[in-house]
Amino acid sequence: MSLIEYIQAGGVIMEILIAMNTVGIALMLFKAIQYWLYDRKKEAHADEILANFAAIGIEEKDTIMMLVKELLQTYLRPLERGMPTIKIIATTATLFGLLGTVVGVLMAFEGIAKVGMGDPSVFAGGISMALVTTVGGLVVAIVHTVGYNYLIAYLDDVEAHLEAELLKRLYGKSHASA
Repeated sequence: MSLIEYIQAGGVIMEILIAMNTVGIALMLFKAIQYWLYDRKKEAHADEILANFAAIGIEEKDTIMMLVKELLQTYLRPLERGMPTIKIIATTATLFGLLGTVVGVLMAFEGIAKVGMGDPSVFAGGISMALVTTVGGLVVAIVHTVGYNYLIAYLDDVEAHLEAELLKRLYGKSHASA
C-alpha cells in the first residue's frame, strides 16, 4: 500500500492530521531559527536591557540585577509565542487518532450489520481506517511532543545565555560563570 493509499484509507481525519503536522513542523522550524538568531545576538539584547535600566538612573548593581532577573521573563515573552500551538497539536493529535479509531471501528460494525460476515472487505475498510488514523495520530503527537520539549529546553538555554551575558556586563567575567 502506498502512502497516498494510507492517507485515503484514513479519510478526513487523516487529512486533518496532515494539516496539523504541516503547520506544527513549520512552526517548530520557525521557532528553532528564531531562538538561534536571538541567541547569536545576546550581547545586543543585553546592551538593550541594561540601557533601559541606565535610563532609570539606578546605579546599584545588585538592585539592577534583581530587577533584570524579574523582567527577563517579560522581555523573552515574545519568543514564547507559537509554543502553545505546538503543544496543542501534540496533545490533540492523539485525540484525532483515537477519533479515527472509533469512527473506523464503527464503520466496520455498520458494514457487518448491513451485509453480515460474508464479505470481509466491508469489515476491512473500517479496520484499515481505524489503524491508519491511530498510527497517524501517534506519529504527529510524538513528533510534536519531542519538538515542543526540545524547543522549551532551547528557550531555557537562550534565557540562561542572556542572563550570563548580563551578569558578565554587571559584575565582570569572574561572576558570569557563577
